[in-house]
This record gives sequence, C-alpha cells and structure tokens, in this order.
Amino acid sequence: MKFKLLLFCSFWMLVFAVSCNKDEISFDAPSQELSFSRDTVFCDTVYHQVRSETYAVKVYNNEDKDIMIPKINLEKGSASLYKINVDGKTGHEFTNVPLRAKDSLYIFVEIAPQATGPEAIAEDRVIFTSPAGKQHVTLFSVVQDAEFFIQTPSNPNILTNNTTWSNNKAKIIYGNLTVDQSVTLNIQAGTKVYFHKNSGMKVAAGATLNMNGTQADQIIVRGDRNDTYYDTIPKNWNSIKMEAGSLLNMNHTRLFGGTRGLDLKQSTATIKNSFIHTFQEYGIYAVASTVTANNLVMNNCGESAIGIFKGGNHSYTHATIANYSGTMGSLNRMGIFATNEWKNDSGQTEQGALQNLSILNSIVYSDRDNSISFEQTPGQQFQFLIQNSSIKYAGASGAGFTFDNNPMNVIQSYKNEDPKFTNYFIAQMNLRVKADSPARNKGAVSIAATVPTDIVGVTRTSNVTLGAYQ
Repeated sequence: MKFKLLLFCSFWMLVFAVSCNKDEISFDAPSQELSFSRDTVFCDTVYHQVRSETYAVKVYNNEDKDIMIPKINLEKGSASLYKINVDGKTGHEFTNVPLRAKDSLYIFVEIAPQATGPEAIAEDRVIFTSPAGKQHVTLFSVVQDAEFFIQTPSNPNILTNNTTWSNNKAKIIYGNLTVDQSVTLNIQAGTKVYFHKNSGMKVAAGATLNMNGTQADQIIVRGDRNDTYYDTIPKNWNSIKMEAGSLLNMNHTRLFGGTRGLDLKQSTATIKNSFIHTFQEYGIYAVASTVTANNLVMNNCGESAIGIFKGGNHSYTHATIANYSGTMGSLNRMGIFATNEWKNDSGQTEQGALQNLSILNSIVYSDRDNSISFEQTPGQQFQFLIQNSSIKYAGASGAGFTFDNNPMNVIQSYKNEDPKFTNYFIAQMNLRVKADSPARNKGAVSIAATVPTDIVGVTRTSNVTLGAYQ
C-alpha cells in the first residue's frame, strides 16, 4: 500500500514539474539578426500553371534564448507567384513565429505561376521583420509559357500533319511523341523541347525531323528538370528514335541529359554546329545508318559518344569527340565504337558492311586508354579513314584497327597527344583547345575548306586547328 501511494505521489509530482517547466518557457524578441542556409533560392525553371518542386530554406536562431519572430512574409503578399510554408502552414504572411535557442526552422518555397510571355523572371523576397532589423531571402525563377504533348491511353500523342514548332512556347513532352509516317516536324531557332522522365520522341518511317537552330538561337533538347544539378547528369529522358527511312537535319542544337541521344535505325542524319553530351549509353547510336557531321562537339557518354552498329556510312569532319565523366567513371566511355554486328530485339545477330567511316581534322580523346574501338567481322567490309586527326590510342582495341599498321587508313594523324582542352568537366564544358595545344595548325587546309567556319563562326581557312573550334 505504501509503495502504491509513493508511486502515485511520484507520478503527480512529475506531471506538476513538467507543467511548471512548460509554463516557464518564454519567447523574447530577437536581439540579433537571424542567419539562413542560403540567401537566394534559385527555383527550377517552371512552366505555365505547373507547380514547381519544393525548396527549403533553414532559418537559424544563434542566440542563447528562445525568440519570437514578429513577422515573416512575402514582399509581394497575395500577389506573389510564390507560396511559403512556415511551421506546417501555407500562406503569404505569418506573425509571432517561435524559434527555440540555438535551433532552426524550415521555410518551404514553391511557385505555380501564370506565364505572361514566352519567358519571364519571377522574383520575390521572404521578409523577416524583428527589432534586430529587416532581413530577406531572395526567391528567383524563370517562368516559361509552354505547350504540352501528353501521351495517355486515349491519346497516342501522334503528329499526323506537317507541323512547325516556334519558340514562343516551350514544348513539354510526357510519354512518347510520334512524328507519323511521311510527316515533317520543323523546329525553329530558339525553341526549347523538354522531355519528362521516361519520355521520348519517335520519328516514323519516311518522316523528317528538321531542327533549324542558329548560332544566336540554339535549339535546346533536354529533360524537363531545369535546375543546374540536372544539367550534368544523364537519364532524365529517353531518346529521339529515328526509324528506318526517316531523315534528320540538325543544326545549332544542344541535345543532352538522356539515356541515348539520337537512336538511329537505318536512317539518315546530317548534323552541323551541334552539341551532344551527357547520355547514359550513347550520344549517337546508329544501326546501319548514314551520319554526316560537321562541327560536332560531344562529351560525357557512358558507353560511347558514338556507337556504330551493323556498319553504315559515317563522316565526321572537324568534330571534337571527347569522353570525360565524373559520374559515369565505371562505364566504357569510348569516343567511337564501330562494329559490323548488331543484336536485334529478338536477340539475333545481324551483320552489315561498314561502307565508310571518315574521321577528318578531328579530335577523338578521353581519359581512357583507347578512345576508339573497332570490331571487324570476318568477311564483312570495314572501310575507315582517319586523316589529320588526334586520337587517344594505347593499343589494339579490336579486330579491325591497329593505329600503327594502317598507312592507307591512318594519314597524317597523331596519337596520345593531349589536346589540352580548356575545361572538359561537364559542368563547365569548354572543349576549345588552349593556345599551346598540339591540335593547333595540324588540320589539312583542303579538308577545312569543306567546313570553312567553326562551330562559333570563326574562319578556319588557314592555320587550321583540329576539332570543332578554330
């Protein structure tokens, strides 16, 4: 009985003590400025009426006392395109927000804007008002008007008539978009094409895709996540698949961030003044196809920048084909891989002649021992020419190529001479070569005359530099 009485008394004494401690908590006005995890929130590019992801800012109380922040609000109030969440509540203004000593709280930010033009800047500030003064965190986002192409069970998402996309609205693709047989899709300069995760484009047999960018207004093709983190990682979307008999014309286009870039099957592609980079597998995956490329820059592809299967006909003139990666270091990361064979969807091996592979006034380089790998199938034609080019090559990389023993196939070319790129890391990708690069003055003038200006319009008729940049 005494024990039960003692336990009963102890319980109520504990409750009383806790109640007293709770009542003793007091929140004072701040006497020092707050600190923040960041002073500016750069939100992902957002599209008309599409809510952004949520971003977080941490607010720190550096004082040795509990404080009450008198006011936290968006500067533009209810007219703001942004919303903030403070202490689990969403709105535009909050008063008397408690923050314990040496503690922190999260403020969550998102934006769901109304676009007023092709592209605009949405800016606001989160204001913190206290006796210590006014402080703020800037909110910043690019807002784009957009046109959506969404595949659903009732909408196969097929372009059945000749279509032109202008740059007045971004194009956002959910699922797969198909350019129907014999249909032409023209994409005008400055247009931005965004693919949602696991989305892509298919250009059907006999269809044509024209990507008509200019030096001043590139076409951008990428995933729909636009913050800088997603500029440097692959697999944000699938690929552009070109079916048998389809045609691609691509000029001044930047294509990046997917699983495969151009997925060509018995199709024809003409590529000029373009960038293809950051793909999980291949930048160009070509099966029995024809590719003619001038002033092409490639980098950061997991298996190979260019994969040539079942032969075909390929010409790369003044191309800079690099392969350096901080995120895909365990993969093969070749510059060019070529073979006569290809496994079809049924797992059967098909063969075809490599009628031509010309690498002219170009650079094919990486941090791997071999930037090229050729696998010739016995009895199959495998015709290649490397002329006035710089190649990373350490030894025999396949049954069809030995750099030193092919005087008819390797002409006036150079192996293992570091081209000295300005910066090959993908976040600052600048594949120009430095002033003391061994790639300078090594190009054939006769070859340069076929592509007389470089990727940024500089004349290259004399003192010819290898690669896409003069």
